[in-house]
Amino acid sequence: MRTIKLGTSSLEVPVIAVGCMRINSLEKAEAERFVQASLEAGANFFDHADIYGGGACEEIFAEAIHMNDDIREQIILQSKCGIRKGAFDFSKDHILTSVDGILKRLKTDYLDILLLHRPDALVEPEEVAEAFDLLASSGKVRHFGVSNQKPMQIELLKKHVKQPLVANQLQLSITNANMISNGVNVNMENESAIDRDGSILDYCRLNDITVQPWSPFQYGFFKGVFLDNEEFPELNAKIDEIAKKYEVSNTTIAIAWLLRHPARMQPVTGTMNIERIRDCVKASDVHLTREEWYEIYRAAGNILP
Repeated sequence: MRTIKLGTSSLEVPVIAVGCMRINSLEKAEAERFVQASLEAGANFFDHADIYGGGACEEIFAEAIHMNDDIREQIILQSKCGIRKGAFDFSKDHILTSVDGILKRLKTDYLDILLLHRPDALVEPEEVAEAFDLLASSGKVRHFGVSNQKPMQIELLKKHVKQPLVANQLQLSITNANMISNGVNVNMENESAIDRDGSILDYCRLNDITVQPWSPFQYGFFKGVFLDNEEFPELNAKIDEIAKKYEVSNTTIAIAWLLRHPARMQPVTGTMNIERIRDCVKASDVHLTREEWYEIYRAAGNILP
């Protein structure tokens, strides 16, 4: 598996992250097989969040991988915190309590990366900084980042947070590509020109923050997958055509499209299907041409001015 540096850190990570949000849908034996298959494919970066399955996903993962000190050193663990029922919470106490819970459920002494999940309207950056300092000095968290945040929210955190913010997890797929489209349609009077994120993609590139696309196969907000979906005939025809050329699956091409972008992204998969995770990993070796990338982009209904 090809690797990249995560943000400005020295941490080498696979270009594919294994999202564990749905691991609680598997039986114990299935979860064990899925985790082992991921490791065999070179996908040793596992993404969690304290709200996934109400914490059960982290517990199931730890059991499935048979967590111990030797195994822990062979994998990279990322988790997220900040979402409570009916509220978002970046308070110092909540962050510290959440991390302790995450570590207990994952049966580990430390996280490689902690992300703040969704922006808290009541965030006090000084409290976040205090929490991060304690987590870093205690060795409980080695690197920090955010999720679903735009430039000024990150800048506000950076005013007080000492640690580099190495990643930003953002919704992005071929059919949910506004963060790309608004940069293509500059100064145009169309829907694609609307900047909904403060030019977050360019900001992350300028500041060496790794973009981690989540839901790379989804359209809308969890409306479903676009692959093999009759609502996207032109897109699927184009993806299938290119997949045939490279002798890979349509899943591989959908991930390869994201990896072709020069932002050096790290897509977060959501599948619990072993063959699909293997297909995702194969995208590491597929380099689409510029023409192919734009053909897929336009086939999804994205326009060029």
